[in-house]
Amino acid sequence: MTTRTSRRTFLGSAAAVAAAAAWTGNREASAAEGASSSPGKTINIGLIGCGGEGRAVMAGHMRCPGTRVVAVCDLNEERLKLGVKATGNDSVATYRDYRKLLENKDIDAVIVATNDHWHCLCTINACQAGKHVYVEKPLGTSIGEGRAAVKAARKYNRIVQIGTQQHSWPHYQQAVEVIRSGRLGEISEVKVWDYDYLYPGFGSPPDSAPPKEFGEEYWDFWLGPSPKKPYNPNRFNHWYWFFDYAGAWQVDWAVHHYDIVHMALGVTAPKSATASGGMFCFQDTNTEWPDTFSGICEYGPGPVAKKGFLLQYTFRSGCRREHRSHGKLFCGTEASLLLDRSGYTITPDIGKPGKEETVENVFRGDAGHVDSLAAHAQVFLDSIRNDRRPPADVEQGHFATNPGHLLNIAWKTGRKIRWDAEKEVIIDDEQANALVTKPYRAPWKLEV
Repeated sequence: MTTRTSRRTFLGSAAAVAAAAAWTGNREASAAEGASSSPGKTINIGLIGCGGEGRAVMAGHMRCPGTRVVAVCDLNEERLKLGVKATGNDSVATYRDYRKLLENKDIDAVIVATNDHWHCLCTINACQAGKHVYVEKPLGTSIGEGRAAVKAARKYNRIVQIGTQQHSWPHYQQAVEVIRSGRLGEISEVKVWDYDYLYPGFGSPPDSAPPKEFGEEYWDFWLGPSPKKPYNPNRFNHWYWFFDYAGAWQVDWAVHHYDIVHMALGVTAPKSATASGGMFCFQDTNTEWPDTFSGICEYGPGPVAKKGFLLQYTFRSGCRREHRSHGKLFCGTEASLLLDRSGYTITPDIGKPGKEETVENVFRGDAGHVDSLAAHAQVFLDSIRNDRRPPADVEQGHFATNPGHLLNIAWKTGRKIRWDAEKEVIIDDEQANALVTKPYRAPWKLEV
């Protein structure tokens, strides 16, 4: 028998009411807090990267009281126009070069919603320019980039929050408290997965001249610190699946998962990683990351899993049959907890007392995505006003990005790797350790 907690019942509890006021789109409560901490302070925002998610994150910020978007930037002229349209202000300042946007003294904070291989460099440069930063996940395309972004935030004393919006959702907060309480018993394994349907692949279009909205100049800028390559439609449209620009779903999507696992179990890094994968599904594609991928990170003892635990990650692109296609399962000796964006379910183990319980997400319907982004944006904005690090601080984002990078390094080298989290080096494996930091193409430099 399942006990289902409805949205109304959930929000009726004292804990959830507090969570909703602090973490969701309760704009009156948030406005009151912002006003008391910094009366009359309007935070001027610039958007770097006007793709679909960038515009959605900007819309989330625009729903928060005391904010104003004053500038948008994109190398792609067509996307820049979409960014302007999304602001509702035809006279908003526009830029093709993000460095010019950062020179705008009216801007207090920027949203970095570029391709992954630009996340860290834009964040570092923004900190150097005195701007606070909301940076989309993952933090970078290498562990070294992520650490450099953390150093920049600390050196220039800037608020930098990563876009792991689940961190600010009430049902994730509540699930974390359940796990920390010990109700699940001894946790030995956490299963994490991302299932998609991308069959039969992306094809293998030939290289070509960049479209007119780029031109050769801005295509070279788009490549930035990555190696010089000719324009290819897949490199632009499906960049998630190329080594130079991203880490596939085991980095790009799974950062959301790793972030919650770390928060719930009170850990920051695994001690080893191993992975396997290949092209077992796609019929024809020039993309590079595997279409099917599985890996295991081993974590040492922590405050919840006192003997340590295994984090098992799986990605596949040819079948999405599971009802919960992006989720995580915390496996304990007393009960398991299945968690994703729809809510969570606690199931007692065989022979254990109690009934199955379900709690649903408070963000529902078509507006739910932007509402959830607004909740996370409000935490960022309040952190700026109160000069305090947000819960989803850049270093938490760095820690949440690293498991995926370690799995990818293990896959590339074809062997298990051991991780020194304090020094952030791979132990006794020079070849693998060389992949911890990505080399930059001149004239771009990873300098803090």
